[in-house]
Amino acid sequence: MVPPIMRLGYNTNGMAHHELGDALRLLADIGYRSVAITIDVGALWPFAAETGRAVERVRRLLDRLELDSVIETGARYLLDPRVKHEPTLVSADSASRSRRVGFYKYAIDCAAELGSGCVSLWSGVLRDPVSWQEGMARLVAGLDEVLEHAALRGVPIGFEPEPGMFIDSMAGYETLLEHLPAGELRLTLDVGHLHCQGQGPIAGVIRRWASRLVNVHIEDMRSGVHEHLMFGEGEMDFPPIMAALAEAGYRGGIHVELSRHSHEAPTVARKAYAFLNPLMERYAQQDG
Repeated sequence: MVPPIMRLGYNTNGMAHHELGDALRLLADIGYRSVAITIDVGALWPFAAETGRAVERVRRLLDRLELDSVIETGARYLLDPRVKHEPTLVSADSASRSRRVGFYKYAIDCAAELGSGCVSLWSGVLRDPVSWQEGMARLVAGLDEVLEHAALRGVPIGFEPEPGMFIDSMAGYETLLEHLPAGELRLTLDVGHLHCQGQGPIAGVIRRWASRLVNVHIEDMRSGVHEHLMFGEGEMDFPPIMAALAEAGYRGGIHVELSRHSHEAPTVARKAYAFLNPLMERYAQQDG
């Protein structure tokens, strides 16, 4: 179901010490209307004995709490307990890349069962000394398989350019699109990444890519530093960002991403809501 207006949400990677059901109830109590569920050890863990029942329980809870959702796949050590975020779609070993593809297919299946708005993913870090062309070939091959499965399940894929990864910027995302079937790969946009990498003005990026935008991450940041900060601790100007999203007709979730704040998640989630919700209401009303 497409929400009538953009909805304020929170990424569960910032609630790593909460059981998923408790996290969802807490976020709904605060006032959030969307959630970005990061699949992890305590959240839709793909290696559990009864994943189907777990997904069904989450679906019922989302419905009862009237929460929209997206699925995030950026858990740090889910597939490899020793190396952060590995394996990826650009890993050296083909079997390892296939493990990542398999995980993405599982995430797509979860999204389909939950009625989630998208599955969000990224490229990974190109760690072995191969050419850019080889890295792109690995990425495209994996994405082709992922996008085929997503199309069968009716789930959009939102690709997130991530600082430090093989595709790290909007320029890289644009190049990636040239290697894939037109229209199939959507965009997860982290507005803090734009700021820290000097890819502005942010409002202009939003307007340019509005037709592909399926998921938004939001936090505060400083120029040149990839560190997700509480609102007011960085340099970002948020009213123009909210205005641009409303003007672009964005209808998805705007998800707070503060993954290193889990130790104080209830307090941080409330503070983030108090900061963002007045802006959300102001520009959502203007859009309506």
